[in-house]
Amino acid sequence: MASQVLDSFALLAYLRDEDGAELVQSLLEKASRRDMPMFMTEVNYAEVKYIVLRKDGREAWKEVAASLGSLPVEFVPTTLALADTAADFKASHRISLADAFAAALAKEKKAELITGDPEFKALEKEIKIG
Repeated sequence: MASQVLDSFALLAYLRDEDGAELVQSLLEKASRRDMPMFMTEVNYAEVKYIVLRKDGREAWKEVAASLGSLPVEFVPTTLALADTAADFKASHRISLADAFAAALAKEKKAELITGDPEFKALEKEIKIG
């Protein structure tokens, strides 16, 4: 199994049992069985946190935060190189900054980006989208 990067759209779908949740759950289970974590940038983690806080409140975030530690997800800090790649994606495509970081991490790790967000269609020639 190749490396995989989660964007906030995919993780939120999983956490809220929305469309795509079963796929993300399956991928997380495979990652756990193979002891090969999926990756997510800390920028995307922040996006998940602010969305949960804004839409569901602090108590919901406490539950989500507690559950994140049990998932096979490695949160990757931002580096200058990652920020440069994200800035390049943001400058040349109509995507959010957080999405640009997810795409940059996928490119850096030569990984498949797991998302359900249609914004990433524009990047299909540059990174693998799943």
